[in-house]
Amino acid sequence: MAAPMCNAPGLWLRCSGRRRVGGLFTLVSKPFCSAAAAPGTLSAQRLAEKLRAQKQEQKTKKQLAPTSPVQRRVHELVRFTQQLQRVHPNVLAKALSRGVLHQDKDLVVINKPYGLPVHGGPGVQLCISDVLPILAKMLHGHKAEPLHLCHRLDKETTGVMVLAWEKEVAHQVQEFFRTRQVAKKYWAITVRVPVPSAGVVDIPITEKAVQGQQQHYKMTLSPDYRMDNGKMVRVRSNRNAHIAVTQYHVLSSTLSSALVELQPITGIKHQLRVHLSFGLNCPILGDHKYSDWNKLAPQKLSLGTLKKLGLQQTKARHLPLHLHARQLILPALGSRKEELSLVCKLPRFFVLSLRRLDLQMPSQDQNGDDEAGHLRAQ
Repeated sequence: MAAPMCNAPGLWLRCSGRRRVGGLFTLVSKPFCSAAAAPGTLSAQRLAEKLRAQKQEQKTKKQLAPTSPVQRRVHELVRFTQQLQRVHPNVLAKALSRGVLHQDKDLVVINKPYGLPVHGGPGVQLCISDVLPILAKMLHGHKAEPLHLCHRLDKETTGVMVLAWEKEVAHQVQEFFRTRQVAKKYWAITVRVPVPSAGVVDIPITEKAVQGQQQHYKMTLSPDYRMDNGKMVRVRSNRNAHIAVTQYHVLSSTLSSALVELQPITGIKHQLRVHLSFGLNCPILGDHKYSDWNKLAPQKLSLGTLKKLGLQQTKARHLPLHLHARQLILPALGSRKEELSLVCKLPRFFVLSLRRLDLQMPSQDQNGDDEAGHLRAQ
């Protein structure tokens, strides 16, 4: 047997056993730098590495094994969102085409899935804007021009998303959003219950740096008033703060959670998440960024909520953000002389969480019959 090369800091060996992880193991102990290394010693090293790998594999499987239907569903959702970044663009476009809510000569409205970014960026391998040319051809033939984005949703937000066939139409819809002519309704499951049960949060929002292991930025409140000896005192406005107004209404509640309808009057980045968490002290379920003022950490849930969800706190970090773009009402556009109401049903994980938390769908919601029936049938 030839002596291994010794000019590298370690030795690469191929594992020929029945089970292996990755096919290659790296030995970081002293390299075998002479032909005098006994074959028995080499085999012992291989065996030791193989046993270590098997033990680590068993430990990992034990940690990841879901122990309840909810944990299995959360595990599936995590795997699904990871796969969304690795599928072929044609596959993603086909999935989006199946979720078309409305289509006419001006607009295409889709149901945006959870975990799919709208735009590219660091670490983003695939996004909605990448597949708009393919989606257009699937919906309108091979000669179709690419669709255009009319607005955006956060990666973790699901629901109604509007696309346009022509750039001019997209600009017109964007102007509707900018001038607040579009009525928007979101549904969210909150940790704790907003008090009062209906109202308006009118607190400016700004972005700030948060210190931690790595510096990061997050949106936060920048109120114009503060309490001083029991009196409301006006403070100097932050020049970088943006006016942010959110109307909210509790649709259903228990002692520890609520289904809330949100109507953002303005459109500031992460506005709904910040107003709920920092303004009303009721963060959205699964919001691991805005559940704490000064750090990024998995959301802490009460024992009662964890029990209802069938989760352990160590697994709560995998909970998805329960924020859904439920409805958009667009003004008259082009040849259409009436407003257009677009409603998107809740994703399955959202419906299952409602059931687990004993939250009820509003009976007066005319478009929620399918979901309410689904909820009762679970």
